[in-house]
Amino acid sequence: MHRVKEVIDCWFDSGSMPFAQWHYPFDNKDIFEKRFPADFISEAVDQTRGWFYSLIAISTLLFHKAPYRNVIVLGHVQDKEGRKMSKSKGNAVDPMEALQKHGADAIRWYFYENSAPWLPNRFHDDAVQEGQRKFMGTLWNTYAFFVLYANIDNFDATKYTLDYDKLPVMDKWCLSRLNTMVKDVDYDLTNYRVTEAAKALEEFVDELSNWYVRRSRSRFWAKGMEQDKINAYMTLYTALVTAAKAAAPMIPFMTESIYRNLVCSIDKTAPESVHLCDFPQVNEAHIDKDLEKNMGEVLEIVVLGRAARNEANIKNRQPIGKMYVKAPVVLPDFYKEIVEEELNVKEVVFKDDMEAYLTYSFKPQFRVLGPKVGKKMGAIQKALKAVNGHKAKEELDTTGKLVVALPDGDVTLLPEDVEVTMAQTEGFNCQRYNGVTIALETTLSEELLEEGFVREIISKVQTMRKENGYEVTDHIKVGLKGNEKLENLVKKNESFLKDITLADEVTYGTTSGHEKEWNINGETVTLSVD
Repeated sequence: MHRVKEVIDCWFDSGSMPFAQWHYPFDNKDIFEKRFPADFISEAVDQTRGWFYSLIAISTLLFHKAPYRNVIVLGHVQDKEGRKMSKSKGNAVDPMEALQKHGADAIRWYFYENSAPWLPNRFHDDAVQEGQRKFMGTLWNTYAFFVLYANIDNFDATKYTLDYDKLPVMDKWCLSRLNTMVKDVDYDLTNYRVTEAAKALEEFVDELSNWYVRRSRSRFWAKGMEQDKINAYMTLYTALVTAAKAAAPMIPFMTESIYRNLVCSIDKTAPESVHLCDFPQVNEAHIDKDLEKNMGEVLEIVVLGRAARNEANIKNRQPIGKMYVKAPVVLPDFYKEIVEEELNVKEVVFKDDMEAYLTYSFKPQFRVLGPKVGKKMGAIQKALKAVNGHKAKEELDTTGKLVVALPDGDVTLLPEDVEVTMAQTEGFNCQRYNGVTIALETTLSEELLEEGFVREIISKVQTMRKENGYEVTDHIKVGLKGNEKLENLVKKNESFLKDITLADEVTYGTTSGHEKEWNINGETVTLSVD
């Protein structure tokens, strides 16, 4: 073994790569000038003083410019505790074992979504599995939902078209969010904002599954193939195929499986792989920012309403009388109806203020504020008692400060300078976030409690259908016995139960088929399905 005399230094060699690989300037002048400088270069942070430096130093010396337009610096991979991986410490991860355990897509997605590329990444099984569940699992379950019902109905997307003007609001919202997502992902990837692109995809898939599909499920369950059902199928099909194409660079194997089954199985002229397709094109005509804004407010109200239910310990199936809302925008009736359905509330009422249901009081944080204001503390304490609690809370949340007027001039207080106490009117649970405040009525009338019982019974019947392996299209017979109170409640609401559960007959005092005893809100009853 002997040293090659022509090698000056390994870093000089690597720094000469842009032109040396083409034997420039002796050959390939056109190719070199076409490809120089490179669009981007990517390596770990330790190459800042290695390859990144040698490339730019030599290129500046020879060509008076950088050899690359963008640099993506990657942080190092660490263990769960943030320590450098080392075989001697026993905290190193075998890449092949990790791939075998989680799959390539899940590991790729974790690094894309977890944090900005230049930050260190703490790699451990729980973190990978969480990303796999939240994004990949949600995408796959949404795809599986479509496949299940498309197979039942023998739905073929090539036989229909998506007529935008005839779509209901929910479908238009889905397509608007879809095209906004594609626009954002395209922009982010063009500008090397990999984590932002992953977040945009994850947010859309979450809304597609947990909002669009959940709100539209009954449309897929409808009999026949009416136009509304076709609209739902075509909207979800378009969203899944487009999302698969947008996510293909990040999770290539799952998106290939989705694309091959949804597209290639019915369209023999389509490219045979998602990776041979063009990146999705944005349809600006389908982006409706007002629609997205209104639906975004609906989602915020629903999240707050669910939090209020949980805090008041009221089950989701228990109807509630009223909910009052203060929001930046008063929603049209269509959106109010969505909120009412989602939260199982009989009426949503928008209010200009919430002082009848919620109050805020302010006191100084003496230890923090004392050294700042000295002798003014007493005047500040008095002024805080007199402020309008709602306006002061809004000012503090919006601007990050609260200006208090004193006889000798204004004083600006920061969030850490004051203690804010919230008090709720009895019979209401209030929640507030991001400019939206809700007050949920927690006092339940006898009629509401009865309806809650009926909805719980329906839920138990549906559970028994699933436990016994019935198809979603199977009709059943329902029986009740052992509780006269619940039997009478079901008799009053028999048609409602039949519609929801596909029951052709309900019997009282007798059961047949599969039966099970249930405790429903403290009442014991035996139910059967057959």
